[in-house]
Amino acid sequence: MKTIKQARLKLANLPTRIEKLGKMPTEVQPNLWIKRDDQTGLELSGNKVRKLEFALAQAQDQGCDTIITAGGIQSNHCRATAAACVRLGMSCVLLLSSDEKEALDGNYLLDDLLGARILYIPSADFATRLPEIMASVAEKLTVEGKKSYLIPIGASNGIGTFGYFAAFMEILEQEQELGITFDTIVCAVGSGGTYAGLLLANAALGTKRQIVGIPITKDAAYFQGRVLDIAEEFSQLYGPINLGKDQVHLMDGYAGRGYALSTRQELEFIRTFAGAEGIILDPVYTGKAMYGLISELKENDPLFIKSKNILFIHTGGIFGLFPKRHQF
Repeated sequence: MKTIKQARLKLANLPTRIEKLGKMPTEVQPNLWIKRDDQTGLELSGNKVRKLEFALAQAQDQGCDTIITAGGIQSNHCRATAAACVRLGMSCVLLLSSDEKEALDGNYLLDDLLGARILYIPSADFATRLPEIMASVAEKLTVEGKKSYLIPIGASNGIGTFGYFAAFMEILEQEQELGITFDTIVCAVGSGGTYAGLLLANAALGTKRQIVGIPITKDAAYFQGRVLDIAEEFSQLYGPINLGKDQVHLMDGYAGRGYALSTRQELEFIRTFAGAEGIILDPVYTGKAMYGLISELKENDPLFIKSKNILFIHTGGIFGLFPKRHQF
């Protein structure tokens, strides 16, 4: 198996467990497994820490002392970045999308406890001018004598993609331990980096698995282009990888009301799943994605007909549940 030569920090509790699911309705594909990347840590829980292991190693190599990144007010990535910066002795600036004063809750509360410097960006500017705003913040910090390192939303760029390239290799090792092959791997797609990492590793290693992404914001057409852009950036660091559009499998229809907005059906599904499996999904990513996967399995979606063993990546996000307590 190929090795990853890129510099990497050790921030996550790895490898994460793979568990078999079995208590959901019987008409669902019985060989459904879940990889518990919600258990990569506490403050650093979820999928983002895998990406940060590579991004922050690069930041240190470049002599940076301040990290600038961005996300929604309940961003898992921002919370994990803030925690990682504390552990590494780095300053952290978070640009959070917000149009009104929010209650300190969930990930936002943790950002505050971790001492991150928080800047609030109106949603319209966040959607259209974020790179410009991040660059402006970096310039001001340079005047203050700081050396900044910018991480995009979700750490979904070339360097961050090494996180789930490595996770795919971890899965292959676990397959040998379990004596099983996962012919299909499924994950939520929010910024594209987790899905891109799995897809690129599958292509680079020639393992011929089906990698399925379920967009929880925007649509498949957008993410196909986004994933291929990330793949091109990753290849400049790793080396050429033969990745075609036919390998990109994205399943539309489960973004619901949009990013971080929940439907009654999604919340009911999270409750049902928790009661059946003893596993908590989050309302932003895994709740929508697992709801989509189970729905498509019940409908015998052609994408899964030949699948014997499906692995779902639980990307974490439990802190995002608490601000929705009233909806539950």
